[in-house]
Amino acid sequence: MYGVDVENRGLMRRRSWRWLEVRITGLLSADTRLYRALAPEPETPNIPGAPRA
Repeated sequence: MYGVDVENRGLMRRRSWRWLEVRITGLLSADTRLYRALAPEPETPNIPGAPRA
């Protein structure tokens, strides 16, 4: 499991911005719900004669 507990204010105040950046980057580079929610849909090439979505 990989996540970030942001509800504990005292804990978050002791963490650096670098720590948070590393955690968010990790969440966006792994196959997580956050990645799937924010990842752009892959572009499909225009193929003549192919049905459009």
